Amino acid sequence: MTRPPGEAATPIERFGYRQELSRSLSFTDLLVYGLIFMVPIAPFGIFGSVYAGSGGMVALAYLIGMIAMMFTALSYAQMVRAFPMAGSVYSYAGRGIAPPVGFLAGWVILLDYILVPGLLYLVASVAMHSLVPAVPVWAWLAAFVVLNTVVNYLGIRMTARVNRVMLAAELIILAIFLVVGVVALAQGKGDGFSLRPLFDSGTFSWPLVFGAVSIAVLSFLGFDGISMLAEESREEARQIGRAMVAALLLAGTLFIVQTWVAALLVPDTGALLADGDPEGTAFYDAARVAGGGWLAGLTALATAIAWGFANSLVAQAATSRLLYAMARDGQMPRLLARVNARHRVPANATLLVAGISLALGLWMASRDDGISLLSTLVNFGAMTAFLALHVSVVVHYVIRNGSRDWVRHLLVPVVGFVILLFVVINAKVAAQVLGFVWLGVGVLVLLTFYATGRRPELPALTEAAHEPTDEPVKEPG
Repeated sequence: MTRPPGEAATPIERFGYRQELSRSLSFTDLLVYGLIFMVPIAPFGIFGSVYAGSGGMVALAYLIGMIAMMFTALSYAQMVRAFPMAGSVYSYAGRGIAPPVGFLAGWVILLDYILVPGLLYLVASVAMHSLVPAVPVWAWLAAFVVLNTVVNYLGIRMTARVNRVMLAAELIILAIFLVVGVVALAQGKGDGFSLRPLFDSGTFSWPLVFGAVSIAVLSFLGFDGISMLAEESREEARQIGRAMVAALLLAGTLFIVQTWVAALLVPDTGALLADGDPEGTAFYDAARVAGGGWLAGLTALATAIAWGFANSLVAQAATSRLLYAMARDGQMPRLLARVNARHRVPANATLLVAGISLALGLWMASRDDGISLLSTLVNFGAMTAFLALHVSVVVHYVIRNGSRDWVRHLLVPVVGFVILLFVVINAKVAAQVLGFVWLGVGVLVLLTFYATGRRPELPALTEAAHEPTDEPVKEPG
């Protein structure tokens, strides 16, 4: 690759890669992307499961989840400064520890990224079918997949513009629910104002709460997706980490407030604690108590659109970037590293994700446990990969480079690792078994690479790559 004399290399080129993706995203774009990925109204769809799992302390579960994810976000911020490239945990563990570890970390988080669009499409399609029964689930699912694929294929700027519109719509719906809900509580509906959603001495236990946290973190997954856009950000590297922390704080605050209000409006707390929420309607039932059928229908429709369009749109974009990063390193088929010359997006990876999401969604739609099965797999994959992220911070900064910044490079990752390990241990057994089976398959693939002489390797670093790259970058050309 040649450039005019005197023109500085972009950060990615210092690590032996070509700058192929479009560097056009601002800090606001990154922040909006992260918020859309997490979905400000995400608890609408899984509120009942978290409520039942936490003994009614749903706000506490989200608070602990936010704190746990904050340690992870701070570790991400350190690694994206050191290695400002697409690939997320795959890139950070691969360069921060060793390429084989990076492959396994990428393989594990792939369980999250490759499955989450299918999960989102399925949840949204089931919700839309309940609102419009004449249209079958498979038709809604196909429509969501096609729509999102077209938007993503048209380029990251198109995705960013759509994100802003969808975020505004979600925040308006959330504001309506909160205003109506608070007024209803003030009028004596529900249980009235109390601290019970944050702490209930009658049901509290750490294993119980952390078991619920393992479900609640599904709402937080997505802040890490901002790191996937490192090669498409025109900001300095540290701004990517700041966008992740800001998105997590904003979304976490919204999650805590909305679940607190909803918990106080649950019409039958005893039944929800005893029987759970198999139909996934607990939040809408609470909305009905607050404002009637119109509010229940509005929140259900908002959930369908947010999960099926807004969230799955950015999930598909992030997944395609992970496949792109692994493919250009030869750890996935090279075909997936192809970038569309006009729109500057990983075209083949985008189309593959769409195909997998469609097939997976249709298959899981035929199973009674499709949504719950996909949810547990997604959570386990993400949590396990985050463990590798924390280790990579300590290895890269403290062990390899002798950092004495004990807070950011040792204390934060160690505490984050311990919290996530406790969450993984308290996850559902089914998730643990299926997750370790997936990890075992990844180990077999890695051994196959070694047996065939294709051991994972990464392009050599230039001298400049050994220092954090915090300067703003310009679109080359």
